[in-house]
Order: sequence, then structure tokens, then C-alpha cells
Amino acid sequence: MNIRVAATTTDADTSLRTLYQRHGSALHRLAARMLGGDWHRAEDIVQEVAIRAWQRPTDIGPMDDTARSRLLAVVGDLVTDGHRSQAWRPVETAGEADMARVTAPDAVDRTLTAQVVTDAMADLTPRQREVLLHLYYLGRSVDQAARVLGVPPGTVKSRSYYAIRALRTALRARGVTTR
Repeated sequence: MNIRVAATTTDADTSLRTLYQRHGSALHRLAARMLGGDWHRAEDIVQEVAIRAWQRPTDIGPMDDTARSRLLAVVGDLVTDGHRSQAWRPVETAGEADMARVTAPDAVDRTLTAQVVTDAMADLTPRQREVLLHLYYLGRSVDQAARVLGVPPGTVKSRSYYAIRALRTALRARGVTTR
């Protein structure tokens, strides 16, 4: 069974094709000139004009020489509207304080931080260091650490709680601020 689907072309589709053939380059040049040479944004403007013409072909009228002036006016309106809406938006700038917070730590920062934490760990009791080693350095769960250490899970939890408090105090004593 051979089924043929007839391609249907509406008046709006024909009108759109004609718009691009006759007026597309002139619309694009005007938009680019008004946008300071931004060809990508100008392409967006021309597409918006085409969409409006396709949605309301009767507003544009026949695709003759008088249509060009109406289409050019729409380009001008869209560019002007874009400038107006951009003027209402705040300028996005990053101050020096913002940039200082954004910078990523480098290898030197990581090394210094590791050294400070290692020094602060020396202030902890051996049991506190041991529980932090299992939970945070070796990545074990509370139950796994409890099995390895031979203590109940509740003991691991309480030791880790007090170890973190003691580590925070030791870091503060070294001038490190924590959250």
C-alpha cells in the first residue's frame, strides 16, 4: 500500500519564503548596523520579524516594495525595544571583593591548609585522631569504623563529635576561621 502525503503550502508559508528572498538581506544589514555589528543578534531580530510576519501575514500585506518599509520599521522597533529593556537591567560587574571570594585555591593553598590541619590534629587525643582518620580520611562509615576500632557505633559518633569540636578549637587558635 503506497500512501502519498501531499505537501500543503499555506499563504503564510509562501509569504515567509518571499520575505526572506526579497527583504532578508536588507533587514539583516539594518539590524546589524543598529546593533553595532552584532550579526548574531541581528539574525535573532530578523527571525523575530519573520515570525511576526508569519503569524500575522495580513498585518504586513503583500510582499511588494511597500512591505520592505514596514518590515524595516519593525526591525527598528525591535532593536529599540531591546535597547530599552537592556537599559533597565543593572550592569553585571564583579567587584574586587567578589573576585577575591571566587578565586580557586591552588596547590600552595591546599598544601598550607593540609599543614595547618595536620598541626591542629596534634592537639587532639589519640582516640579522637583515630576516629577522624577512619571517618574522614579513609572514608569509612560509622558502622565500619566501629567494627575496625572494636567499639560500639554510638562511641564512634560521640568521639567524632568531640573530635570535630576540639579540631575546630585548635584551628581557631591557629587563626583559621570555620563556618
